[in-house]
Amino acid sequence: MGLLKIKNLSLTLGGSKILNDVSMNINEGKVYAVVGANGAGKSTLAAVLMGRHGYQDFEGDIIFKNESLKGLPLYKRAKKGITLGWQEPARFEGLKVKDFLKASDKNLTTNDMQELMESVGLSSENYINRTVDKSLSGGERKKLELASILAMAPKLVLLDEPDSGIDVSSLENIFEAIKKLKKQGATIILITHSPTVLKEAEQAFLLCNGQIIDEGKTEDILPYFQEKCIPCKNQDAYELKKSGGKSGK
Repeated sequence: MGLLKIKNLSLTLGGSKILNDVSMNINEGKVYAVVGANGAGKSTLAAVLMGRHGYQDFEGDIIFKNESLKGLPLYKRAKKGITLGWQEPARFEGLKVKDFLKASDKNLTTNDMQELMESVGLSSENYINRTVDKSLSGGERKKLELASILAMAPKLVLLDEPDSGIDVSSLENIFEAIKKLKKQGATIILITHSPTVLKEAEQAFLLCNGQIIDEGKTEDILPYFQEKCIPCKNQDAYELKKSGGKSGK
């Protein structure tokens, strides 16, 4: 059954067209990937779907469960069951891990939180009373964010670079969390430039310079992505302009 339909979606930021006539059909209960080189517009697409501030003035339409999301702010999309796992998870000074998890589901018990944390490879004993701040690494915060998403049991999960900040030994914890989300009935869209993460998807969309240039089974998309994709110069130019001419490289 169709869950999400993206229809001729275009977005211009800073005078540059970042997304260009993107159309996608997403069915319930499957794991998808939007894959492309750095700068292809993948994170921008995730931001538009989630309704982040500054990304709501787009052309085209986004239909979720037969309702348009156009003009709908982020918090209302979240209430409809859409959530976004950030590439760089937020820090919350003074907020304990247990309270962070309870924000996703106030009915969580201590045992529930222990199971959630262990499911993403974190020891409840070592983390439950820590704070979600700079004392935690990016990878640790990424795992906690996934635990909180599991607690939410959302309908649609957008995971932006889910392997970012994660060491190789912990990557399997992330993939297990993705499998658990699917078992809960969630539809997952992995935003990635990693062939390893791409392989966890059933279907994939290849994004190049803000356009979908191919879609199909993951095993069909993977070879082209690995062998022919290059960084997108137009997006790099936009990022350079946005930073005031400083590339940061």
